[in-house]
Amino acid sequence: MTKPIKFGTDGWRGRIAEEYTFDNVRRVAQGFATFMQQQGLAEKGVIVGHDKRFQAEYFASAAAEVMAANGIKVWLTDGATPTPTISYSVVAKQAGGAINITASHNPPVDCGFKVRDPGGGAIPPADLLKIEAAIPDIGAVKRMRLGDAMTDGRIIKFDAAPDYIAQLQRLVDLEPLKEAGFNVLVDCMWGNGAGWFPRLLGGGQTQITEVHNERNPIFPKMTRPEPIPPNVDDGLSYVTKIGADVAIINDGDADRVGFGDEHGNFMDQLRVYGLMGYYMLEVRGERGPIVKTISTTKMLNKLGQIYDVPVYETGVGFKYIAPKMVEVGAMIGGEESGGYAFRGHVPERDGILAGLYMLDMMARTGKTPSQLLQALFDLVGPHYYDRIDTAFDQARKAEIQQNVANARPDSIAGLQVTDIVTIDGRQFIMEDGGWLLIRFSGTEPIIRVYCETTHEDKVDDILDAGMRLAGLRN
Repeated sequence: MTKPIKFGTDGWRGRIAEEYTFDNVRRVAQGFATFMQQQGLAEKGVIVGHDKRFQAEYFASAAAEVMAANGIKVWLTDGATPTPTISYSVVAKQAGGAINITASHNPPVDCGFKVRDPGGGAIPPADLLKIEAAIPDIGAVKRMRLGDAMTDGRIIKFDAAPDYIAQLQRLVDLEPLKEAGFNVLVDCMWGNGAGWFPRLLGGGQTQITEVHNERNPIFPKMTRPEPIPPNVDDGLSYVTKIGADVAIINDGDADRVGFGDEHGNFMDQLRVYGLMGYYMLEVRGERGPIVKTISTTKMLNKLGQIYDVPVYETGVGFKYIAPKMVEVGAMIGGEESGGYAFRGHVPERDGILAGLYMLDMMARTGKTPSQLLQALFDLVGPHYYDRIDTAFDQARKAEIQQNVANARPDSIAGLQVTDIVTIDGRQFIMEDGGWLLIRFSGTEPIIRVYCETTHEDKVDDILDAGMRLAGLRN
């Protein structure tokens, strides 16, 4: 019997040449084609794009062939394209959805298959179950040769950039950024973000220097294209070498972003989300709901109280964030992994737009990244975060799940536990407003232990307590 394919936190991901094969890509494409037909979306057509991972363009073509064979018009990107650009193309073309061949920040051995709805956002969990249910055995997959489909107009190759750039220009004034005279380092992490900042901001006083901007699917000098340490260390080493004012670090498909300050210090993704909230509320003077996963910063809750805007918390992943953003008309939405979405745009992580917004915040305030962080802390107080990712024997998963479910500590690292939240994994809220979260990854076979606290000296002890509660340390 064919092994069932399941969607995780964001799409289906697997190891190339093991579970991630051309036959399985075609099966998932057939499931999505059936779903689009069931939902009355097939007549609108579908966007298909890809990243720079091994064989990604060929997996994308395989998916496009299946969609075309099902009578669904395909707009196939003419090269590797950032995830937010693919998502915005759904809106620009008024398509019924999108397929994106990318494993985002996963290790080099993986590839992935993301799907998007007619608004360019992540498809909610209930509909993902319908797609999974529609995935057939390989014998039931329809297929049409790429050349034949292009000849008869069922597959059209296109450049997604012009529509996306026009959208960015509506969201942020690029001219002041071009003339700001910034010295910007961009770490492309060997991925889809290469060339975008020079294209958007070139020709003025601002200087853009890119590193790791070629295609290399083994992702040298990092374990994976995820914009957190140690993967960012090599890129950040260039900040002081070139005297950069800021480092912008996009992950492999450019939907996530990390930042380094003017000293080459990494700015963790919770602090960055706090800064993005500060930028919207204080610098731009906007108001509206904030949507956040439980795994990201409580600084947003404090900003919500200060500026009198509601804050909504969801499970981890944009399959929860995107629908909530649409439901409440959110000003901003985001997660712990460095993915941020903004009002007036598609409800999708956009690491390029977030990078432009950081530069805009610097230009409007005249502050450096470290000064901006201090301004945030002056409002909400310093917050400290860290995370441990642990691979484990999968035979122990049920045991670890039970350990976590049974955990009811009175205190953690000397801080009283005031509440337990079970939206996604198990989160222990502590007396300082900080938290410890234990949950299984939805994209990889690992368990994550995260924490945020106002006590810098307690971070390691809180994480150690989490590992012990899960039974991963004695």
